[in-house]
Amino acid sequence: MVRSARLGRPTRQAEILEVHGRDGAPPYVVRWQDTGRESWVHPGADASVEHSPRESHGDEPAHGAVGAE
Repeated sequence: MVRSARLGRPTRQAEILEVHGRDGAPPYVVRWQDTGRESWVHPGADASVEHSPRESHGDEPAHGAVGAE
């Protein structure tokens, strides 16, 4: 989830589709739940990453979600 720094803006959630950093670090390619659009994300201090229980296969990185509480 990502919280906006501006008051009144909604919290956004996205699924991490690709991990391009070392050891699961950003940048990530995500799909935003509210729009279905995909984009590159470098999460800031207003974001949190939650790992999903879905397992990775072989050299495929683990999946997760980007978001804020």
